[in-house]
Formats: sequence, C-alpha cells, structure tokens
Amino acid sequence: MTTEESPLLASEAEDARQKAHDALYNRFSRSKKRVIVAVVSWAGLLPLFVSGSFVPAIPQIAREFHSTGPIINLAVSLSILTAALANLLWARYSGFYGRRPIYLFSFPLLCIGSLGTAAAQDVPQLMIWRVVQAFGASSGMSVGAAVIGDIYRLEERGTAIGVFFAACLLGPALAPPAGGLAAYYASWRVMQLALFVAGLSAVLLVVFFLPETVHPDVKGLTRYLREKGNENKKWAWVWLNPFSSLGLLRSPNVMAVTLAGTFVLITDFVLLIPLAYTIGVRYDIKNEALIGAFFLPAGLGNVIGAPLGGNLSDRVVAKWRAKRKGEWVPEDRLRATTVGALVLVPLSIFLSGLVTEFVEGTPGIVMNLVCLFFNGIGIDMVLSPSNAYYVDVLHKKSAEVMAASSGFRAVVMAMTAAVVLPIINAIGVAATNALSAGLAWLGFILLWCTIRYGAQMRAWLDVGYSTIEDA
Repeated sequence: MTTEESPLLASEAEDARQKAHDALYNRFSRSKKRVIVAVVSWAGLLPLFVSGSFVPAIPQIAREFHSTGPIINLAVSLSILTAALANLLWARYSGFYGRRPIYLFSFPLLCIGSLGTAAAQDVPQLMIWRVVQAFGASSGMSVGAAVIGDIYRLEERGTAIGVFFAACLLGPALAPPAGGLAAYYASWRVMQLALFVAGLSAVLLVVFFLPETVHPDVKGLTRYLREKGNENKKWAWVWLNPFSSLGLLRSPNVMAVTLAGTFVLITDFVLLIPLAYTIGVRYDIKNEALIGAFFLPAGLGNVIGAPLGGNLSDRVVAKWRAKRKGEWVPEDRLRATTVGALVLVPLSIFLSGLVTEFVEGTPGIVMNLVCLFFNGIGIDMVLSPSNAYYVDVLHKKSAEVMAASSGFRAVVMAMTAAVVLPIINAIGVAATNALSAGLAWLGFILLWCTIRYGAQMRAWLDVGYSTIEDA
C-alpha cells in the first residue's frame, strides 16, 4: 500500500546512501590525498624507469656480452611480458588484501632484481634478473590507479589520474637520458644500482606515508573472513586466480578501449625502441647520452598530455551530465580521446617515418623531435581518459580491469619490441611507421564506436558495471 510517507522514506534512504558514498571519499583530507598521490606516483614511475633506462644502453650491453642488439632487445620484451603477467597477480591480490601490502611485498623484489641485473655476467643471467626486476616493479601502475579511484570521486577522478600518469610518465622522459648518461660516462650497471636505491626509497615511502585506501566493502579478505565466521581474525592466506581478471576483457567496451589504447601505444614503441638503430643510424648519432636525449620530447609530451587528457575528460563528463540533466553515461569520458586518436598520434608517427627516410641533417633531426613531442601528447590524451574510464565503469574492480587491459597491452608491446627491428630491416622505416599509423586510426574507430554505442555494448554482457551510486 502506498502512503504519503513513501516518497519521504525513499528520499531519506537515498540521502543515507549518498552520505555513505561521500564518506568513502572524505576519509582523507585534501593534503593527505596529495601525499598519497605523490607516493603512488613514485611507485608508478619505477616500472617505466626499469624499462626506459635500459633501451639506450642496449648497444653497449651487446658489445660487453659479445651479443647483438636484437638479442639484448629480448631482455626488454621479456621484462614487458613479465610485467604484464605480474600485474594481474598484484591487481587481483590488491583487491583482496589491500593496496599497501602489495607494495610492501613487490618493491623488495625490484631491489633484489636490480642488484642481480647490475651483477649479471652473461646474457642468461641478465634475462633472469631482468624478469625478477620487472616482476617487482610491475605493481606500480595498476595498483596506483586503483588507489586514485579509492580516494577521488567520479568528477575529480580524471584529473587525479591524469596527474598520476603525468608523474609516472616522467619515466619515459627521464629514464632514457639517465640510462644513456650512465652508460656513456660510467656503465649501464650504475643505472641498475640507482634503480635499487629508488626501489628501496619506494618501500620506505609506503611504510611511512601510505595508509590503506581500499574501500571496506570492496576488500575481499573482510568478506571472506565474515563468510567463514572468523570475523575476529585479521589475516588468512587465500589462493586467488590472477588470470580471473582477464575475464573482464569479455566486456565489449573494455576490449574495444583496450585495443584502441594498444594500437596507439604501438606507435610509441615503433618510434622509441629502435631509436638507436633508426634515427641514430640515419643521422650518425652514436653517443648513448644523445640517443637517450631523443626520448625527452616524447616524455615531455607524455607529461603534458596525461593531465591535459584527464582534466579534459572530467570537463566532458560534467558537460554531458548537465546536458542530460544529471544522467551519467560512462562513455562520455572517452570523447576527450578523439583529438589524440584521430590526429596527433597517427600523423606524428607517419610524418616521422617520412622525415627519417627523406630529410637529411639537422632539419631531419629537428622535425623528428617535433613528431616525438606531439606523439607523446597524443598518446596520453588517449590513455589518460581511457584509464579513468576503466575505473569509472568497473570501480569495484578498478585494479583488476587496469591490470587486465595493461597486461593485454604489455603482451602486444612485448611482441612489438621483439619484431619492430626485423620489420624495419625488411620494409624500411617509412613503411613500418605508416603501418603503425594505420593501426592508430583503427584505434580511433574503435573509440568512436564505443562512444556512440557504449550503452548497447554494455547490455551485451554485464561484467559487474558500476552505477552512479557506486562509481
């Protein structure tokens, strides 16, 4: 029976739900949130330093171990593949045990792997220790993004994730020059010792400055102990399947955005991984420090593009919610990706290939630097809103969906890193870059389809999508 009190009771219940929802994001002060973002940003920067600082030293390592560039380059592919698989493990357990324990367990492994890599005496030892190093470092990105989702509301999340990724992407900007300088003026091993110190500092920062951020209703251990009638216990070991996160890729929306991000990110690898053998050889640049400096424009573009894309995506979300009189459509955030996916990414790599092939001397170098810069901006104008979209649409599984998507990308990137030099040797720089540009445009089409038909795509298969109440 309906009474006059029913609307009031419903309103009070809705207010209570909203207050409980708001309380989750009011647990930490604004200044404390900034400290948390700083800590997880440092943690997120390290995996990119592990990979980026290694690339400029590949020729030196190949000479020292009497090997070849493509063979040593396999250490890059192997570490990327390891990071992809480990990411799934860390993300799955971070939702169950919390974010903080994952950092405290993974980063000591980074320290051990860095010491082992610095002491490696042959190629097999190098490969083994690089795997340990990458395994330890890999928690930084997916768990860090989940921490951001834990502490920031929907309308603030894109900007916060953009700032997080901007800080993380100082790695691609600074790691190659740092690795190149270390290799040229001392030894590539010095950079590995520096990574040991960086990993140790990350452990200390987590110990002293990072509280647990995972929402109580999300933490799997709490539910598990309650279901087992062991609510008084604080800890229990539970075996979890890290590959279960990959099931989230069954979502047409998640898969489409993941493929789009993969195609965009391929352009970065096609430009940067073989840089010593493309731009370096074309313009007769043999100094490792100078080769490393060529990564700076791309890294600077990343640092600009990540917060720009994140902030723009927040503005787009607010604009379209106002247009729809408060209705939230998650795919609106992806509208912020269009300029990067349609224009900046594909055109920059396409033009870089033509410049490298046909423009000689200083003009060619300058034009390539410009292309690298705009490619960096474009990539993160796609990836930053996309990562915020993952957290929006699957908030309670934010770490898992981030790990699944980044893991998928990383497997493809590992294969790309392994085959890009042979492909360039077979068909040339311009043709390889044109092929990569075509893939980037295909990524734009996937994003456009998701923006246009996102609601229908989510209806095809529900993998536990968020609603406005729990986003």
